[in-house]
Amino acid sequence: MKNMTQKLISSHLMSAPAEQPKDEIYIKVDQTLTHDITAVMSYLAFEALNIPRVKTELSVSYLDHNLLYIDNKTPDDHIFLQSIAKKYGIYLSRPGNGICHTVQYSRFGKPGKSLMGTDSHTTSGGALGMLAIGAGGMDVATAMAGLPVRLKMPAVVKMNLKGALRPGVAAKDVILEMLRRYSVKGGVCKAYEFVGEGVKTLSVTERMTIANMIAELGATTAVFPADEVTREFLRAQGREQDYTPLYPDEGCTYDEEDEIDLSLLEPMVACPHMPDQVKPVREVQGLKVNQVFIGSCTNGSYSDIRKAAAVLKGKVVHEDVSVTMAISSRQIYRRLLSDGIIADLIDSGVRLTELACGACTGIGQAPATNGISVRTSNRNFKGRGGTADASLYLVSPEVAAATAVAGVLCTPDQVMDDVSVLGTIHEPDEYPIDDRMIIPPLSEEEAAKVEIIRGPNIKPLPINTPLPQEIAVPVALKAGDNVSTDDITPANAQFSSMRSNIPLIAEYAFNRYAPGFVPRMKELHRGIIVGGENYGQGSSREHAAITPMYWGIKAVITKSFARIHKNNLINHGVLPLVFADPADYDRIDELDELVIPDAPQQLISRTLTVYNKTKGSSFNVKAELSDDEVQTLICGGQIPYIKSKAGEQQ
Repeated sequence: MKNMTQKLISSHLMSAPAEQPKDEIYIKVDQTLTHDITAVMSYLAFEALNIPRVKTELSVSYLDHNLLYIDNKTPDDHIFLQSIAKKYGIYLSRPGNGICHTVQYSRFGKPGKSLMGTDSHTTSGGALGMLAIGAGGMDVATAMAGLPVRLKMPAVVKMNLKGALRPGVAAKDVILEMLRRYSVKGGVCKAYEFVGEGVKTLSVTERMTIANMIAELGATTAVFPADEVTREFLRAQGREQDYTPLYPDEGCTYDEEDEIDLSLLEPMVACPHMPDQVKPVREVQGLKVNQVFIGSCTNGSYSDIRKAAAVLKGKVVHEDVSVTMAISSRQIYRRLLSDGIIADLIDSGVRLTELACGACTGIGQAPATNGISVRTSNRNFKGRGGTADASLYLVSPEVAAATAVAGVLCTPDQVMDDVSVLGTIHEPDEYPIDDRMIIPPLSEEEAAKVEIIRGPNIKPLPINTPLPQEIAVPVALKAGDNVSTDDITPANAQFSSMRSNIPLIAEYAFNRYAPGFVPRMKELHRGIIVGGENYGQGSSREHAAITPMYWGIKAVITKSFARIHKNNLINHGVLPLVFADPADYDRIDELDELVIPDAPQQLISRTLTVYNKTKGSSFNVKAELSDDEVQTLICGGQIPYIKSKAGEQQ
């Protein structure tokens, strides 16, 4: 008897099954997705593997994150990605077609399939009953090459949902409640499986909101059943033939269990500067707000926008509030347009932005100095909105719309005569189907004639050198807890356009978090980073691993790592090590000279002794790694390791 997660993994398993959570397994990936600001590194890695065509069932390249062309860099990248798609048999979703996660589960997602994407919120696909996992570009390149992808078996958590959400309470409040309970690191190496009568009351788009933000717990994935609600959604998308049922076996077991009564939830808000700083809105209501952003992949569905419009109906946004909206796909926009909802929004004073990620990732719509921005997106890290001293609050679309009207944080019932109308709004029975903005792959014969177009911003992917016998380097940076990939490699229109040019974006490594890092590395040329708990949380962007490696970082020693970032460090040949005694963190200072003798041999033993020459002391660190991960690091990263394995087989 198996739960849904076990069924999905076992049907894609390409190694011995795991005996317990955290055991290493290898899986087959059916589908992949990339988006424009992580894609270039992934496709450069794929090119380095010398494989003529992707070997997945389906791979899609989305041009959806940075559509704010401030100079030549991003349009050059988009032309490069278009030519890559033609060359290697990849679907391409053009700018304006929508955000990757929405388009993927709407037009390509299939229950029972596996999906890996170069974005942490690829977990959105779990709403359809898929095994959907976010990863770094190197792992996705490996998947596109048809090779088994390394994964730690997650512990499976049963989330039993009871009851139904009351009008004015949203799916966003479910995931915010989970973040309140478990924290941003509470889901590391876990898969959350949603079952119970309450699941039947949630639409696929509501399930997607929850699955999308499961990434904020650090979780591997989320899985919902593929039930009659799923079938209805696929029927509305003209894809009922893609439906396959998925349920847990009766009597199956789980590693952990918890329960949420949907009927008892109330509107919630994640306060600055972390998604787990969650409180009921009533405890923060009255907070004066400068800006409201509604939409993003997390909350840009048809029903999300309709509910926001219902709150705004007949009203005008507050004179002190700037309100923008990003609808998540062209398909949804067209249906809202035909239903007259767009006109209602414009009448209320809402400004519509590109059908793109945009403001969610700091690309446009930055808050004012010391601004208070209420958003329906998924992250509120310091500086995430593009303004370093702004404060971001995460809420549901209904709360965001009410706040836009009142000018202060509040709930829908405070601005509506009858909040029950929100309970009557559902997804449409039929969506407009028009996939002309998706370019299908060329035939192999046509693809062979394609020349890849590389603008001046496309620079080669740096490849690390093999692990030296001895690592003797200074501590280049001592970081605290919950360092995010935004802290390491910032995201906004300017920085996102640099993602294909490692020498350029490396100049900005840690520039918000530790401005002295790059000048210091230019003097040292080598180093180790020391960090606290949950190092590397947030986005899957592997630039946060590549840019420190580019400057000569050989290892990162922390109290704990976020899952995707740890994998990215391994893939690029940087040792991810964990303090055996967390108290040793306090005994290290920046610029202390650390020495790891016999590094390859110690790595194989999994326990390494590190000598602090400056302090005249030593401490132990653990390498929580599999045999393959150790060999990957000894080779200098995933590409050298794959090539060495290929050489052995010849």
